[in-house]
Formats: sequence, structure tokens, C-alpha cells
Amino acid sequence: MSTATPTAAKPAGRKEWIALCILCLPLMVVSMDVSVLFFAAPAIAADLLPTATQQLWIFDVYGFILAGLLLTMGAVGDRIGRRRLLMIGSVGFALSSLFAAYAQSAETLILARGILGIAGSTLMPSTLALVRTMFQDPAQRTKAMAIWSAVMAGGVTVGPIIGGLLLDSFSWGSVFLINIPAMALLLIIAPFLLPESRSTAKIKVDVFSSILALAAILPVTYGVKTLAEEGWAILPTALLAAGLLLGALFVRRQLTISNPLLDIRALMERRTGGSILVNFIATFTLMASSLINTQFLQSVLGYSPFVASLWSVAPSVVVGAAAPIAGKLSQIYGRPRVMAGGFLLSAVGFGVLSQVRLDGFSPLVILLVGAGLVAAGIVSVMTLVTDYVVGVAPADRAGAVGGLIETSNELGGAFGIALLGCVLAAIYRHAVTPFLPSGLAPDAARAAGQTIAGASAAALHLPADAAAQVMKASREAFITAMHATCLISGVILLLATAVTLVMLRDQKKAVHTAA
Repeated sequence: MSTATPTAAKPAGRKEWIALCILCLPLMVVSMDVSVLFFAAPAIAADLLPTATQQLWIFDVYGFILAGLLLTMGAVGDRIGRRRLLMIGSVGFALSSLFAAYAQSAETLILARGILGIAGSTLMPSTLALVRTMFQDPAQRTKAMAIWSAVMAGGVTVGPIIGGLLLDSFSWGSVFLINIPAMALLLIIAPFLLPESRSTAKIKVDVFSSILALAAILPVTYGVKTLAEEGWAILPTALLAAGLLLGALFVRRQLTISNPLLDIRALMERRTGGSILVNFIATFTLMASSLINTQFLQSVLGYSPFVASLWSVAPSVVVGAAAPIAGKLSQIYGRPRVMAGGFLLSAVGFGVLSQVRLDGFSPLVILLVGAGLVAAGIVSVMTLVTDYVVGVAPADRAGAVGGLIETSNELGGAFGIALLGCVLAAIYRHAVTPFLPSGLAPDAARAAGQTIAGASAAALHLPADAAAQVMKASREAFITAMHATCLISGVILLLATAVTLVMLRDQKKAVHTAA
């Protein structure tokens, strides 16, 4: 219970609506952070020369750290004050954005992205809690929450366009510097417009569980990535085993303490656990699709960041129509069947993407059709799963289950980039190496053999004939890797269809009973 929450609902006035606009600033920059970075990959590859594994860490370490700390930071805000935590996090986000913008090595950029994840984990729960505090009238709160959700979705859509504009005119660091004015404006205005609120109950912050979760996730991810890149070795295998052991200890701790960070018991309930798994798979495959499509548009088709960003948001037209249609169909056939249909639609989309060829029918058209089907199906699933889990969750666990959904979103996206990105990188390396021209300088051969963005960067410094050979080999290798990764993603979604129908099969009856 918040000290800022009165006993009777009080309508919000102009001040609260203006404050909501201010709260949208951190929400927007957090939601656009990953999608913007995809388009900066070629420029980062040319400047910092990251390996394939380092490039994946640059993309996904933010999501891993964010997911690991999201629930803890929500509890910290309840204890010290949501506005205070928001302002502390805004300072951290601005400073770490500055650090990232001027990183001089791949390792430094990975570190900066990790710090950004720490800062970002304070912003999302703080903004959500403050919206609930400021808007006490149910109708106004519903409208405010709709705006909050729209800004989250809008950041993912608008982010690439903003990033494309910046990257066409400035260095890759500009995609981080754009965060600073938004954070500065928030820091100036927040003390005057945002109310402070905190829980009156004694909140125990389980920092150790957060540390244990990250200590499990990061070694497992490192081990998988390194084994995929270098083959069997003692160190990554040992780290993988250590991470799994720490993960088991984390689960045991959550089952034995009175106020767990992650409600494992909720996951044990078939429909709740199934919902979280379905949501995880949805974000897992969606983020991997975004990673593949942005690289194809820029490094294979050769579009500028801005043009590529415009094409990348074209499928959102299909998505905008799919979500409401899915909602109407769910009223007739039940959410599980419609979610299963969404997964099937996305699997077909990945099948279409696996048919992209440079010498075939327009690769851009096939890419857009496939990406549109993938996005329409996945977004339909994600739209329905939130309502689903709220409908089946016990009332006393609604908050915990909501936290599980947010965490599964972040972890699913991060693991999708990490694991399917590993598959993409490993197949690319295997396919490109035999066809690179002989006599390349070691640095050029290394860059071209790691990623297609590295090949594009290396080709800029080669004679015309050698550059043409490098680009031909890298494009064909990337398409080979893309086909394999898309087929694997499609199989995962077919399995997800079965999981949805089995684990969520009684939902329609449960919701009607609850109503």
C-alpha cells in the first residue's frame, strides 16, 4: 500500500497528465534501446572490430542485466521511494549512455551496456508504480496504462527510424547520446510534477537472489556462446556447469524463503507456468527475427541505416491489424487456440524467410512478407498471453505473476539474441571461411570470417576485386546461416504450438468461471 494512495479515488488533473508525458521519456528510451542498436551494428563492427561473440554480448547483455534486476529494483523503489529511484536511475542511464557513446573497444562497450542494464532496471518499475499512484480513478488509470503500454510499443517501432536518421548523419555513438537530453529533462521537471510514493509496509529487498540469478545466467550464456564459437574447451564448459549449479541454488532459495524474488510456485501451476513459457518463446523468436532482418537489409541488400529502418517497420502495419483480430477470435475459439494459431502463422513466416535468395524473386518482398507474418503471429500471442495469465492467476499472486511476465519478456529477448545469434554466427563462419580470397591480411580475414558486418567493414579497405569476392562470399554465407536459423526458429514455434494447446487447454472455461 502506498502512502500516496488515498482512501477514495481522486480524479487526476492537468498536472498528472503532464507528469505522465514526462514519465514517457525514460520509458521511450528504454524500449527503443535494443532496436536502435541493431542498426548501428555495421558501424560498430567497422570501428571496434568485435568478434561474433562480442557483437552478441553488445546486443544482449543489456537485456540479461535488466531482467535479472527488474524485480529487485521494483522492491527497492517500494522501499526508498519510486520517484527517488527513478531520478537515481536517470542519472545512471545518462552517464552510462555517455560512457557507451565513446567506448573505444568492444569490451568497453559491453561493460557500458551492462551498466545501462542496471540503470534501465530502475526506470520501468518506477514509471509503472508512479502511474498507478497518480491515477487513482479506475477509468483514468485504464487510459493512463494504455498510454504507458503504447509508448512502450511505440519505442520499439519508432526507435529504428530515429536511429536510422542519426546513423545516416552521425557516428554510432549518437544512438546512445540521444538518451541524455531525455534524462536531463526528466531530472529537471520530475521534482516539481512527480509525487513521491513508497510502501508503508516493511519491504525486504532480496539482493542476494538477484546476484545469484545473474551469477547463473551470465556464465551459462558465456559458456554457450564460447562453445559455439571455439568448440569444446575446459573454461567455457566449467562456467556452463557452474552457471547451471547456481541456477539450481537460485531455484532452491526461491522455494525456501518467505518472500521470494521469483515466485517459482506460481510457475509450477500448469497454466501460469505455461503462459510464462509461451511468452518467453514468443520474445525469444521475435528478437532473433529482428536481429536477422536488420543485418540482411543493411549488409546484404546494402541499404543505409535510415532506409533499412523504414523497411524494418513496414511489417508493423500488419501487426496493427493482427492484434485486434486475435482478440476477437479469442472470444469465439478461446485464447489457447488463437495463440497456437499465432505461433503457426509465425512458423509459416520463418518458412517464408528461409526462401530468401539474392538470385530469386525480389528478396526484399519475401523478407517483408516473412517478417510481417512472424511479427503478426508473435504479437498476437503476446497480446493475448498477458490477459490470459491475469485471468488464471490467483488473486493473491497477481503482482508476482505480472513480474514474471515482465521478466520473461526481457529474458526471452536476450536469450533469443544469444542462442539463435550463436547459431547464425556459427553457420556463417563455417560457410564463409572456405570462400574468402587467399592473401587477405590477418585482420581482414578475421573480420570477414566473424560477421557479415565485419566483412563489409573489411571490404572498404581492399582492392576492388578482393572486396567483391569478400562481399559475395559473406552475403551467400549469411543467407545460408539465415535459412538455417529461420528453419530452427520455425521448428521451435511448431513445438510452442503444441505446448500452448496442452498446457493452456482449459483457459476458456477457467476465465468464464472466474467471471
